[in-house]
Amino acid sequence: MQMEYDVVIIGAGLGGIGMGCQLLQQNPNKSFTILERRQALGGTWDLFRYPGIRSDSDVISFGYKFSPWNSDKVLAAGESIKQYLQETAQKFKIDQKIRYGIKIISANFSTQTNKWTVETVNETTGESCQFNCNYLIAATSYYNHDQGYTPKFEGVENFKGQIVHPQHWPENLDYSNKRVVVIGSGATAVTLIPAMANDTAHITMLQRSPSYVINVPNTDKLVDACRKVLSEKLVYKIFRKRNIFMQRSIYKVCRRFPKQMRSFLLSNVQKALGDQYDMSHFTPEYMPWDERLCAIPDNDLFDVIRDGKASVVTDQIERFTENGILLKSGKTLEADIIVTATGLELQLFGGIQLFVDQEQIKPNEKMSYKGTLIEDVPNFAYLFGYTNAPWTLKIDLSSDYICRLINELDIRQMTAVKPVAPANEKTSNSIVHGMRSGYVQRGDWVLPRQGKSTEWFVSHNFEKDEAMYNLPIESQHLVWTSAAQQPKAKAKSKVA
Repeated sequence: MQMEYDVVIIGAGLGGIGMGCQLLQQNPNKSFTILERRQALGGTWDLFRYPGIRSDSDVISFGYKFSPWNSDKVLAAGESIKQYLQETAQKFKIDQKIRYGIKIISANFSTQTNKWTVETVNETTGESCQFNCNYLIAATSYYNHDQGYTPKFEGVENFKGQIVHPQHWPENLDYSNKRVVVIGSGATAVTLIPAMANDTAHITMLQRSPSYVINVPNTDKLVDACRKVLSEKLVYKIFRKRNIFMQRSIYKVCRRFPKQMRSFLLSNVQKALGDQYDMSHFTPEYMPWDERLCAIPDNDLFDVIRDGKASVVTDQIERFTENGILLKSGKTLEADIIVTATGLELQLFGGIQLFVDQEQIKPNEKMSYKGTLIEDVPNFAYLFGYTNAPWTLKIDLSSDYICRLINELDIRQMTAVKPVAPANEKTSNSIVHGMRSGYVQRGDWVLPRQGKSTEWFVSHNFEKDEAMYNLPIESQHLVWTSAAQQPKAKAKSKVA
C-alpha cells in the first residue's frame, strides 16, 4: 500500500501534536498525517505509567502557546498531561490525522523527485505501507521507547523478589506492605518515593550520588485570585510570561552565582527535613543546573522522609542478594521489590534510519541548524525541546519555524531546502553539551553536533532562540532547489 502527503510527522506525543496543530493553522493547504507507533497519542505520557508520574514544569508554561492549559495545579500529573494533549488534538481536529500502530523502518529522500519515501509496518497486522511526502518531521523525543537504561548489577539473578524499571511499570503492581528499594536519585526516583511511601512497609531511595531537589508549591494562589476578576485568556497570557521569566531567572542565577544558589537550595532542604537530618544525602558534588533540578510539589518527598515512611541511602551496590542489595559499605538493604530508576537510553529519531539518495545519514556526524534542521538533509526537521526549561517552549518555536519554512518553499516555487554549513563551522560538542546527567553522558555520541555561529549553535536559551527564530527565513546557510535544478538520475544502491 502506498499513500501520498505533503508532510509526514513521526510521533503523536508532545512534539507531534504541537507540530500538527501549528501546521493545520499556518499551512491549511498542506495535506499531512501523523504516524504513531503506539496505540494512543501522548508519547512519553502514554508510555510511562509509574505511580505519581508528573511533569517538573508548571502547566501554564508547559502548555502550548496556542492552547491555554487552565489547571488549578502547578505541576501536572501524567494523566492530566495526556488528557490535555487529547483535548488539544480534538480541539484542532488533528486527532483525525493520526495513524496508530505504525512503526517506521526507514526513510529515503530522493533528489530526483524531491520526495521522501517512508517505509513502515503495521505492528498489529504485519502489513507494510509506504508513505511518500515532500517534507518529513521527526517528533520522536530523544530516548529509546523499547527499553530504559539498567546497569549490569552483579548477582541480579539471585534476587528472589521483583525487579521493575519505571519505563515498563507492570499493571496493578502490588507493593502494599512490601519493602521497596528505588535505585536512583533523579526526577523519577523523587516522584516514586512519596507516591508509594504510604502503602509500602518502607521505601528506600538508594543513590550513588545526590541531586538538587527544589520544593514547588502545587497551587498558585495569585493565579487563582486573578481568575476571579480576569478572563482565562488574559490570566494565561500574563502568568505564562511571568512563569517563563521566573524559570529562566532561576537558571541564570544558578549559572552566574552557583555557590550562593547552592547554599540557598541546601538550606531550604535542611529546613524541610529538620536540623538533625544528615544533609550529605542531598548535597551534590556538582553545582546547580549542571544537571536538571528535581522539582517536588508541596515538600512531598521531604514529608515522607521526615515521617519515617521513606529513607535515603547514599552508597554503591556491591551485588544483589536473595533478599535485597549488599552495599559496598557492608550494609544490606532488604527488599521485596527493587525499582531500577536508573535512567533512559538516548536514541534519535526513534531509531529510524535516514537516507538521502540511498546513502545513510549519520546524525552524530552532522550539525544541527537552528536546533531544528540537519546539515545537508533536504526537507527534514526534528523537534527537540529544552533541557533547562519546559520542553514545549522549544517545540512551539521550532514548529512555527518549520511552518514558515514550508510556506517559503511555495512562495519561492522551490521543491527542496537544506542547510549547508560553511568550512570550519563544526565543533565536537553535541546539542546537549554541558549537561552532566547520566543518560546524556552515556548517549551523547548519538546526537547531532553543533557549530560556532548563532544558527549552528544550540544555546538552550529561550530569549536568544525566540529572537533567532523570528528572523526572516532568508539565510546564506540555506540552499534552495527548484524542480528545474534537480540532478540527473544516478544508479541506486540498495538501502541497507
